[in-house]
Amino acid sequence: MNILLFGATGMVGQGALRECLLAPDVTRVQTVGRRASGPPHARLTQLLHEDLFDCRAIEAELSHFDACFYCIGVSSTGMGQAHYTALTHDMTLAVARTLARLNPQMTFVCVNALGRAA
Repeated sequence: MNILLFGATGMVGQGALRECLLAPDVTRVQTVGRRASGPPHARLTQLLHEDLFDCRAIEAELSHFDACFYCIGVSSTGMGQAHYTALTHDMTLAVARTLARLNPQMTFVCVNALGRAA
């Protein structure tokens, strides 16, 4: 199984990456992010890309994947609603639409958190 992972440098993404690399049925993991996601591994490739609202420049590297874990998230603290919506909704949909076109059989898992005030 070939896995694509967005957000591998965050807390949740690091855990997803670790579990993917431990899974015997995962043959390849490719991370996509603004910076490297960790030490080298035989089954890991890392794709650096700044603007996830526009993935046209990296489309060739986003094909032939069975599943995607999208683990990008931000805190809304100190952020306006429009910017928060752009990062948590609009960017997620931009990536998901691109991947659905390139990998119609792909399973897309969006991992996020729901905070509750005490």
